[in-house]
Amino acid sequence: MGFPVGIVGFRGYSGAEAVRILARHPHFQAVHLEHRADGGVAIEGVKAVLLATPPEVSMELAPKFLDAGAIVVDLSGAFRLQTAERYKQWYKEDHTAPELFEKAVYGLPEFTRDAVRGARFISNPGCYPTAANLAIRPLIAAGVIDRKCGIVCDAKSGVSGAGRKASLTTSFCEVTENFSAYSILKHRHVPEVLHVSGIEENEFSFTAQLIPIDRGILETIYFRLAEKVGARDVQHAYLKQYAKESFVRIYEPGHVPDLHAVQRTNFCDIGITVDEASGRCVVVSAIDNLVKGAAGQAIQNLNLAAGFDETAGLI
Repeated sequence: MGFPVGIVGFRGYSGAEAVRILARHPHFQAVHLEHRADGGVAIEGVKAVLLATPPEVSMELAPKFLDAGAIVVDLSGAFRLQTAERYKQWYKEDHTAPELFEKAVYGLPEFTRDAVRGARFISNPGCYPTAANLAIRPLIAAGVIDRKCGIVCDAKSGVSGAGRKASLTTSFCEVTENFSAYSILKHRHVPEVLHVSGIEENEFSFTAQLIPIDRGILETIYFRLAEKVGARDVQHAYLKQYAKESFVRIYEPGHVPDLHAVQRTNFCDIGITVDEASGRCVVVSAIDNLVKGAAGQAIQNLNLAAGFDETAGLI
């Protein structure tokens, strides 16, 4: 049977994507696990579990699987924000398993690989923050952004990012031929970007927008360059950070990705365009919200935690 990996939430979009990826994985074997209304779930027989579940279900199930000795990768936002207080601030709900924050490793492998290797409990990043942090953090570290001018992130996502549960907002008649912004100035993914990229809330303006496609995220990020910084400096910051990374592709200046380049892959593609005369820079970062933004990254993390090649099943 190989290495059995349970998937709770396998009927949802992210869970179904995990099933698809695991079907071609050389080591992992998918085991479909049901979460019953009474809180019951099969635990025996799995070495790892992916929780493709809402935060409240992840809080309920993560302790059970950890106590049973399984590696847990949680795809929800339950354990991303470091403290119960921050969780309540952004999710507007009480956290029911705050004791697990100290055990959770934030799993954005390009930045936290060493911590993920051998970890038993991994909090998978959000889809919007994955695209944003991969684009922003290397530039903050390199000092190429004029931070006093701020950073604007205009983020567009396909409808699958809202999950499979039926709602009026994501119904066909509401979405088709439409384009809408939501959670303006209060999106729950903002604190992940601030924490990982090391910026302050007053430096970062983020707007999420829903577009009438099924999958993919494209973020257009605007900022001013620091003095005497040009396009090649920005590109060099990326190449220095990602030279050995399997899943981040950097375009030549003046070329940017579209969603077709990344859909159904675990890649994040990044392109830059610079007007050196004015110091303006636009970065475009694209991912598939269900793969690098969810199930693919979860399996990338699980590969690391279980001691397998990081790219197994993903390339």
